[in-house]
Amino acid sequence: MTTQLEGPATRALPAPEETTPERSTTTAGLLVKIVLLGLLVATAVWAAFPLASGEHWVGLGILLATTAGLLYLYITPRHIPAKYLVPGTIFLIIFQIFPVLYTASTAFTNFGDGHRGTKAEAVTAIQTASVTRVPGSTEYQLKIVTEGDPATGALAFLITDPKSGQVSIGDADGLKPADGNPPAGWTVLNAGQASARSKEITDFAVPTAAGAIRSAGLSRAYEGKAVRAFDPATDSITDTTSGKVWKADDDEGAFIAADGERLAQGWKVDVGFANFTRVLTDETISKDFLRTLIWDFIFAIASTGGTFVLGMFCAIALQSNRMRFKGFYRVAMVLPYAMPSFAMLLVWRDMFNTDFGLINNVLGIHVDWLGSAFSAQIAVLLVQLWLGYPYMFLVTTGALQAIPGELTDATKVDGAGPFQAFRAVKLPLLLVALSPLLISSFAFNFNNFNAIYLTTEGGPFPADNPSNGATDLLITYTYRLAFGGSGAQYGFAAAISIFIFLIVAVVSVVSFRRTRAQEEVYS
Repeated sequence: MTTQLEGPATRALPAPEETTPERSTTTAGLLVKIVLLGLLVATAVWAAFPLASGEHWVGLGILLATTAGLLYLYITPRHIPAKYLVPGTIFLIIFQIFPVLYTASTAFTNFGDGHRGTKAEAVTAIQTASVTRVPGSTEYQLKIVTEGDPATGALAFLITDPKSGQVSIGDADGLKPADGNPPAGWTVLNAGQASARSKEITDFAVPTAAGAIRSAGLSRAYEGKAVRAFDPATDSITDTTSGKVWKADDDEGAFIAADGERLAQGWKVDVGFANFTRVLTDETISKDFLRTLIWDFIFAIASTGGTFVLGMFCAIALQSNRMRFKGFYRVAMVLPYAMPSFAMLLVWRDMFNTDFGLINNVLGIHVDWLGSAFSAQIAVLLVQLWLGYPYMFLVTTGALQAIPGELTDATKVDGAGPFQAFRAVKLPLLLVALSPLLISSFAFNFNNFNAIYLTTEGGPFPADNPSNGATDLLITYTYRLAFGGSGAQYGFAAAISIFIFLIVAVVSVVSFRRTRAQEEVYS
């Protein structure tokens, strides 16, 4: 017989909680943490070696401090908020703050084509470029090798001395003995691969004490003598054949002769505010800059305002209860927004073509839309209107639905008509809700590179000024300066980028202040 005891001592105990799922979750989280921290350490070790070999001690110190800080943060159980904020902050620094600071620092230099490296590198390049073959110079057997992709990898010369049989490998830093023919990790280019890179091979030279080694075809090389020699005592380059002298100008970062001629190869130096004052004081550039700035404001204001007005009226029309087939019209209006913008811009460019464009063929006219300044500006504004109004239609539709119906009903009671109700109630509330979007849309259109470059490439260009076109925005003008055919001017382009940043920042600050004032009035 079983006796059941009653009372507090016999009260049934709660069943123990199952902890297996929690343990498995904790274990999985721990494994993920170990893997991520291991990847962090591995990445830091991988980045530390090139920094140390290049003697970039500041960067190495930042890398070590950042890695140690992250390990401490995620190994210890404390500082919970920081565990979520630090990753975003690091990415903000890497992808936003660092590029801005680097651009700003570049704006105070002459960095660009002919001014990329140090003064020593410029001297080496000048001497190497002046190498000529002299009678009796040594001729070597040559193989063209690369350490990477045969089509794009860095080139080197693998040469064999005909007298000693010594095999050496030479690159831009000079000659050194080769531990193989070819050395491990190097690939010999075949005839087809070498022919495809013949210009690079012809321009390539290996510096030596007497001059440089250059190629004579694809299987022979010679050691030539540099015609132009550098004299450290006078800090100048002298042409040994003509006797002409170019003195080093450390303010300009170039070798300049007495008659003003300067050698093409210079070096990177700080120029202070020269790039900024050049924009304002150089008569040719300041005129182009002012004209482009005015058109940039017209384009940004017209694009933003036009797309907003058209999108808003489409949204109001489709809000009417008398409108039929609303679903069909909404889908049709959103289609331009759903299509890839770069593809549509190219399609529009072809539609504006004078000879076979759809617009001229349908209308039976022969207008050179992109050939004159005014028609090209109208064309890019129409294209931007077509591409941008669907976005404004969508956001305005959402904002209209958020406006209480009682407000418009109250205006009807007061005897206001539809237009009066729209002007007094809907429009102010729409502007309060959409002002941040309009400001961001203005900033986007002010720097809308694709809309201009894919449609007109900044043209049409005047016959006497191929660097600044009628539809150029400041961003496309800057791009042409930085990457144009006349030579890259990265420092000058960076200075114009700073101007663009300041202009957009000032406009945004003023607009946001007016938006706050509106919010206070209608709150």
